[in-house]
Amino acid sequence: MDHSNYVIDEMISAKSIAARVEELAKEISEYFEGTDKLIVVGLLRGSFVFIADLAREFDLPVEIDFMETSSYGNSTESSREVRILKDIRGEIEGRDVLVVEDIVDTGHTLNHVVKLLKARNPKRLKICALLDKPSRREVDIKADWIGFEIPDKFVVGYGIDYAQRNRNLDHIGAVRFVE
Repeated sequence: MDHSNYVIDEMISAKSIAARVEELAKEISEYFEGTDKLIVVGLLRGSFVFIADLAREFDLPVEIDFMETSSYGNSTESSREVRILKDIRGEIEGRDVLVVEDIVDTGHTLNHVVKLLKARNPKRLKICALLDKPSRREVDIKADWIGFEIPDKFVVGYGIDYAQRNRNLDHIGAVRFVE
């Protein structure tokens, strides 16, 4: 099938995302209340818009760091082979850490990252994901906070791409391939 012809059907509006991000930030701020600093580790590239909005809503001292992993390439299917392309710069031993992911699909990437970070002995490590696709899960991992549970559709927007396109949409849309 030719994957160059597709349309995007809006799934989650910008307004719904903004309201949910505010709720998530409040819950996370309450959970980590009293921390000297929350280290937010974003998984690039899909989470960058979500992190920017989430971090601005936190009522906590925050440090932001990033990891970049690769498991998709230009495909719509995960290769299940997770490579770390960029590691975090800061130390997390004895610190509070929040891993922020755009979407939890098969769970392989998140599982790999969490194991790697837990080996560095953080005080607490929690996970926040904008989107969760539980029907696709292949490993036993789940986020502590989830923005939206979605069906098994390929999505773009709000930082999430298809072949490096559509990250700039202010909403989440489902990709529908057409002939």
